[in-house]
Amino acid sequence: MAEKPQEPKAEEVKAAEPKPVAPAAVEPKKEEAPVEIRKPRKIRLAVVHVYSSKNDTIITATDMSGAETLAWASGGMMVKSHREEGRPYAAMQAALKVVNSLKDKGITHVHVRIRAPGGVGMKTPGAGAQAVVRTIARTGVRIGRIEDVTPLPTDSMKRKGGRRGRRV
Repeated sequence: MAEKPQEPKAEEVKAAEPKPVAPAAVEPKKEEAPVEIRKPRKIRLAVVHVYSSKNDTIITATDMSGAETLAWASGGMMVKSHREEGRPYAAMQAALKVVNSLKDKGITHVHVRIRAPGGVGMKTPGAGAQAVVRTIARTGVRIGRIEDVTPLPTDSMKRKGGRRGRRV
């Protein structure tokens, strides 16, 4: 037969209860090292102007007003042959040069303004523009805004080629 569980005796119940501790007997807690509160990094803004055509990519970094140039580079400065100036690799190298210069000056955030030749010409940026934006994003500088500032004709722009057009 199964035995019934026995109830504990009164003496055992008293022993199981926690004894009250006198305040003098409590050991003082060890002092923890003070927690360092990091100050938020000051945000320093710049504007990166990217002119990207079929033949070259020019990157200029200015302050927010656009009055002072902080750094600049072009695809032609990075490669030896003329046909390579407008390629994404040259644009990527130029962007690295500009971003490293901005980091040295303490710039943490940038706005990117992309410009194509515009006017009556080509209104789409060259292959270097996308490479520049990707490179800036990968280098740790935060991008705030990307905008297209390609000039668009509104009136009275005459296409080159003369009255009879381009004769092939």
